[in-house]
Amino acid sequence: MAPRSAYAAPHIDAGAPLRRVDSETDVSEVEGTRRDYRYYRVRKSNLIGMINWTHVLSTFYPYFLLLLLLVLSHQIFSAIRLNPELVLSELKKVYSDVVHEPILLTTGVKTSLLSFLAVWIVARHDNPVYLLSFSTFKAPSDWKVSHSQILDMMRAQNCFSEGSIDFMRRILARSGTGQATAWPPAIVQCLHGTPADRSVEGSRKEAQVVVCTIVEEALRKAGVSPKEIDILIINCSLFSPTPSLCAMVVEHFKMRQDVKTYNLSGMGCSASLISIDLAATLLQARRSARGGRALVVSTEIITPNLYHGNDKGFLIQNTLFRCGGAAMVLSNRWITDAHRASYKHIRTVRVQGNDIGSYNCVYETQDDSGMHGVRLGKDIVKVAGKCMEKNMTTLGPYVLAFSEQAKVVVTLLARIVVKFLYRTANNMGHEKLAAKLPTIRPFVPDFKRGIDHFCIHAGGRAVIDGIEKNMRLEPFHTEASRMTLLNYGNTSSSSVWYELEYIQNQQKSNPLKKGHRIMQVAFGSGFKCNSTVWLKL
Repeated sequence: MAPRSAYAAPHIDAGAPLRRVDSETDVSEVEGTRRDYRYYRVRKSNLIGMINWTHVLSTFYPYFLLLLLLVLSHQIFSAIRLNPELVLSELKKVYSDVVHEPILLTTGVKTSLLSFLAVWIVARHDNPVYLLSFSTFKAPSDWKVSHSQILDMMRAQNCFSEGSIDFMRRILARSGTGQATAWPPAIVQCLHGTPADRSVEGSRKEAQVVVCTIVEEALRKAGVSPKEIDILIINCSLFSPTPSLCAMVVEHFKMRQDVKTYNLSGMGCSASLISIDLAATLLQARRSARGGRALVVSTEIITPNLYHGNDKGFLIQNTLFRCGGAAMVLSNRWITDAHRASYKHIRTVRVQGNDIGSYNCVYETQDDSGMHGVRLGKDIVKVAGKCMEKNMTTLGPYVLAFSEQAKVVVTLLARIVVKFLYRTANNMGHEKLAAKLPTIRPFVPDFKRGIDHFCIHAGGRAVIDGIEKNMRLEPFHTEASRMTLLNYGNTSSSSVWYELEYIQNQQKSNPLKKGHRIMQVAFGSGFKCNSTVWLKL
């Protein structure tokens, strides 16, 4: 009877029937979900819409202010040239009024002073972070393999039993991944009779191709040179060499010697949003007029991390994860960068589990035969649901309509009252009365009223299905996640950026527009659930 929260925990049913997605068709036409998005209307919050447009306008008002100052300056200088004595006498009068008798100032002068004071206060306290550009890794054709080729690569390792091969075949069949996802050349070469290269140098080659390609593209899109980067953050969970990946990028692009570098590892598929949060925090600490620029890189290196044992808890990593990466350029330079930014960072919420179950559910270790790999626990679905519930509870007040928040509060109060009555009745010996008390279900708020697009980590079809069901999303809300899983597989921390790219460039069922909010949600080892909200500018 005791309520845990006013929000319902997202229960992910791993055994539920999974819908198939074809890259040639719209997700609204997927088998079993034929719903025309044109007849679906989300009851948007008008207040949140006004707030979104306030964010958009506040991005550009410094430029209107500068234009106004230029016009006023031009008028003053023109007046000085025509009649300097009159202008000087007026300025002396204004100065005298300000110092001695401010009540005599004209309404226009008072309004101007108040306006400039308000603008100064806002500019002083608002230190927004903008996303100038991002890029994702597109693997060359010789990196891409089909399901049958993946199984051939596994057989070529000469370490898997037929039972393990059959298990991986079944996992692939219902994984939601397509027939042209990327594996590194060091493993793909097994198809041509060459043993897999699991060396550190082979791993470095994969990292250099992926990371340097996306960094170069992101910098080009942002119109920023490598020497203009003040902060560099790279997250890669399982490959953390010395020198670090940050050192590799600094050397390759000849960045400044005083660039601040941070190399994050061991933080799982949600590490990209952790890196974004770190970059935003560091940029906002630079409160000088210049601000700063940060480059964030998220990737996972597959070459050294192929599991070579037969424990089913470890084998899933061999069938789900793929090569990929994303690079993002962030800035808090208001004057020089805000007008050309694509998105404004609204908020990041991070939730970290602190119990032993959360700690063990994604665990890098060795199996009974000594083979190294990452074990996925059987209770990962339950742990993920609890962690996401806490994250959405924390994020809700910042993105939900007031009407939804009110329903959450009412439900929470009702559950507390029922809990109190239940305990009181039992303590007084009225068990029958306690049994008749109603069970109040947790209220699941409608996030669609405040969020326009959802980038759900492409961890697997069961995960996407579960979140779609429990957050009551429409098929076009999860279209980007399904298509990313289909075309790229689980690229770990970078998957949410492939999804944003799909929404931005390809999605027709729910087009991205100025003033829309996008929420990225990702899960990671530890166990973590992180979310970030962006505003389209």
